Amino acid sequence: MPTKNIPITVFTGFLGAGKTSIILSLLPRLPKDYKVVLLKNEFGDVEVDSQLAKQSSLAAVSEILNGCMCCVLVGQMKTALLEIREKFRPDRIFIECSGSAFPATLAFQIRELERETNDDLKLDAIVTVIDAENFSGYEDTSPTARMQASYTDVILINKWEHVSERQLDILIDHLNTLNDTTPKVKCDGRAGVDPDLILGLDSKLFQLEHADASPFGADGAHHDEVETVTIARGYGPVTHHGDHSGHEHHHSHEDAQGAQQDEPDASPISEQHLLDALSSLSKETVWRVKGFVRLERGLHILNWAFGRHELTPFEDVAGEHPGSVKLTVMGERGEVKRAARKLAEKIGAHLV
Repeated sequence: MPTKNIPITVFTGFLGAGKTSIILSLLPRLPKDYKVVLLKNEFGDVEVDSQLAKQSSLAAVSEILNGCMCCVLVGQMKTALLEIREKFRPDRIFIECSGSAFPATLAFQIRELERETNDDLKLDAIVTVIDAENFSGYEDTSPTARMQASYTDVILINKWEHVSERQLDILIDHLNTLNDTTPKVKCDGRAGVDPDLILGLDSKLFQLEHADASPFGADGAHHDEVETVTIARGYGPVTHHGDHSGHEHHHSHEDAQGAQQDEPDASPISEQHLLDALSSLSKETVWRVKGFVRLERGLHILNWAFGRHELTPFEDVAGEHPGSVKLTVMGERGEVKRAARKLAEKIGAHLV
């Protein structure tokens, strides 16, 4: 009978804040025999960040796709956590939430699991990652971003090196108005943060004895602020999904683009052509683009957030990416689909 429980660290933060990068930077700083399993909640159909994570020293990576685990996919989250416990018995579980995850309802569900497992699974901390350069912009339009900063055990300020000292002071002052009791830690670039600052916190947030029901509700209304669209080239026949909001798929043939057939195509796209197309995106309406692109120098994972991009070489050992482009575009509901269609046209792709 195991005598040590399994602590769970939850990472929240808006789209493109840098959650995956921080998690991966933590791993080399943990003891070599320390076993961590990552449970990721991906937006859209493209398992981009999970593929990056699988190339790390994690014991395992589990994905929950196409939805927000804090509301509509709560059952899947519970099942996944219990399976991880039985199959791997790790020293710790990291949960990386989608950009629209509501920390209150998510933590409440983990507290319920604590009770159901007699504290064998235990909430250790909710960690919120803030993009210093763009927080004031997306916080204006996203109640979830404000909630993520308000209900957390520690706030990690990422990408602060891209702003002036005065802008950083203004950001910290603003974060203090949202949450003046939570520690705020600046990340050390790609080195991330010292694990001792965020592990072993024994969170006191959302204890069940202080709550009569799931806090703030779990109806998923917050999830409506983010819309996702997938574009592809060379991945076979197009099946049109009108709205990848995460709550349901709307299969529609009303859009003429949906009738087009995407022929198999592994021809590379010019990197400069891709970057020119991305540079035309508005940071006000498009918040994140991630997926797979085939460049002249090989298949790469693209991560674009608020005007900044990263291309990481990817070896498609399983042969799951025969095409040229497969990207998930995320942004403001009602606006992002138009932007995704323009992006698709510029790189010869289609809405999926």
